[in-house]
Amino acid sequence: MDFIDKYNIITGAAVAVLSAIFGTYWYLFAGYLLFNVLDWLTGWYKARKLNRESSYIGLKGILKKLGYWIIILIAFSMPTLFIHLGQDLLGVNLDFLLLLGWFTLACLLVNEIRSILENLVECGYAVPDILVKGLAVTEKLISAKMNEL
Repeated sequence: MDFIDKYNIITGAAVAVLSAIFGTYWYLFAGYLLFNVLDWLTGWYKARKLNRESSYIGLKGILKKLGYWIIILIAFSMPTLFIHLGQDLLGVNLDFLLLLGWFTLACLLVNEIRSILENLVECGYAVPDILVKGLAVTEKLISAKMNEL
């Protein structure tokens, strides 16, 4: 078996497992995890560059990110429970409640990306204004769409 075949088997297995755990849109959760790591790394780099490194603050940041994952878990679990309650006991379709989970994930994605960009700006990188302004507009659009519901 050559390298390409091994790569395809491993990648296929990883996608299958992630799809089983996180569903069809597993890549959104993987992207959020990637942004968690990048935010932590850029935050660490910023602290090191500004001589403000602290194990306590680093641990606090990691625990904060774990808390965000708990929020995501709740944001998707709660609607699922209510959807089943509506179907099984009340005879009401509450599928729209899943939007709470997606809205929560979208807001947290925007916050992570903004934090990464802020860390880079504080480290002296020239982050294009369009990225910062684009994220602000995206956040407003997500909030406006949720307010329509």
